[in-house]
This record gives sequence, structure tokens and C-alpha cells, in this order.
Amino acid sequence: MRQNQLDGLVAFVCVARLANFSSAAQRLGVSPSAVSQSIRALEQRLGVMLFHRTTRSVNLTDAGARFLARVQPAVDELISASTDVGDDSGPPSGLLRLIMPRSGYLLALRPLLRDFLEAYPEMKMEIAIDNTMVDLSSHGFDAGIRFGGFVEKDVTSVNIGPSMRWYVVASPEYVAKRGIARHPRDLLGHECIKFRRTSGEIIQRWNFTNKNENLMINIDGRLVLGDLAVMVQAALDGLGVIYTVNGYVERFIEEGRLVRMLADWSPPTSGLVLYYPAKPRISRKVKVLIDYLQEHAHFLVNETGSHDFMLDPLS
Repeated sequence: MRQNQLDGLVAFVCVARLANFSSAAQRLGVSPSAVSQSIRALEQRLGVMLFHRTTRSVNLTDAGARFLARVQPAVDELISASTDVGDDSGPPSGLLRLIMPRSGYLLALRPLLRDFLEAYPEMKMEIAIDNTMVDLSSHGFDAGIRFGGFVEKDVTSVNIGPSMRWYVVASPEYVAKRGIARHPRDLLGHECIKFRRTSGEIIQRWNFTNKNENLMINIDGRLVLGDLAVMVQAALDGLGVIYTVNGYVERFIEEGRLVRMLADWSPPTSGLVLYYPAKPRISRKVKVLIDYLQEHAHFLVNETGSHDFMLDPLS
């Protein structure tokens, strides 16, 4: 197979995954016109149209979908093999594409990002801030970061920070008006802020545990938010009570900007993990990021053993 034919197959798979010629070009490190030319040449060789193209969308034709199913495994294996060979020599280099919610960026990556890029000057990084749990390979991502409890089972994940606990907090102004909950059932009389997952599910049950009892409370409230950092800001603004991981609010509690309730009822939860597609061998770019985050995890933990949020959630 000639090199231009192989390039055409790689370009085809990349466009099919990203459904966008410009994004595929950026992923491949070439111009959009080069990708278009490769696809046109491939279509001419095959004698079929592989994509329906409009000014707003790119979709596979029936023939394109059948062709993708046949060639994608082989192309993935070729890319993986070439990446592995290249990974074995010289310093880590190239583009590392990551996806994570705002919480992953603020708590795990932001405090260390500058030093990491300085330590690996040949590497580039593209970070998508998105709460959605997407298929990494089909969307062109190398890895993602999020809380372990929100990671699918068909990926490989590694811990990059300590486990955490669920905290119930509100602002001093809110507590002065509405009082403090001393038992989980007391929350039934409070304005509790709900969290909506990217799947559309609204989390309306908060779990609690102490030495003798496990409880699940169906909370009520008028405000629903889909971003953990925004929820913290809402609590700081006195809009209600939130249920969130301690890493987000520890510093605000210490500063007196938030009041912790139900300290004896805080259930544990998994901490932040970095996850990547399950493969026999991890890429070197992902491996160096994992090693760096784990090596410097102490930087994310303050003297009390909790994460330091560094700055206000929306600053």
C-alpha cells in the first residue's frame, strides 16, 4: 500500500470519528484542504461517496459506514504500533488531547499545568472542558480526568489523588436565616441545590453514613445546576445547601465563607482519576502525565489532608 493511500485511510477514520474536516485536520497536524484531498482521492479509488457533506455537517453514507467498520480496527492498530515505536525514543512529544469537567481541570490539572509543560517542552496539550462522558477514541481524545465514580467500566483508570468525602455546606448568611441541619432529615426543610448529570438525570437523593446508620434523603429545592464549580459558587452566594466533595469547599470552610453541616454523616467517595482507552500498552504521552500527576499529588493536598481549591470556582 502506498503512503498516500494509508494517509487517506487515516484521514477517513479521523473525519468519521470527529464528523468535522477541520477538527480532523487539527488532530492529524495537516491543513483541512489536505484532508479533503485525501478523502476525495480515497473516494475516487473506491468508486463510492463516503461522506454526505453540507456547510454545517459531515455524515457517513451507508457505504462509508460499512467501510469504516472494516478498516477502523486495522487503522487503529497501525496508529498504535507507530505511536509505540515512536514513544520508545527521544523525549515525549506531540499533541495530548484531554477531556474533563471543570472540576477535573481546577482540582487536578490547573495547579500543575505550567510546570508540566515546562518539564516537557516538546509536548502540546489540548483540553476540552466538558462534563459529558464521551468515547475517547471515537472523539479523538487520549485521556480524560474526572471523579472515579463517574467513569465508565470499559476504560482503564488510575488514581491521581486521594479519596474524598461528601460534604454538606451552605453560606453563613443562609445558615443565619434558615438554621443548620443537625440530622440528615433536617434537610427536608432546606433549600437544597440539585445536580444534573450530563445524561439528564437529576440527583435528588443524598447519601449519608455514620457509625451506626446509612441514610438516603430525597432532597427538595428549586435550583438545579449542571456544574460542580457553579454549585459551589451558588452556595457562596447564599442560594442554598449543596452536597459536594470536600476538595471543592475545604478552603472556603477554613476561611469562614461556607459552613459545614452534618460532619458526622460524611460518606467517602473516590477521588479524581485519569482514564484512557483500554489498550495492551499505554501511550508514552499519557504515561508521563499520569506519573507527573501522581508524583506531585502532594502539591494538591494541604496540611489537613484535603485538596486546596487554589482560587474561587469561577475566577
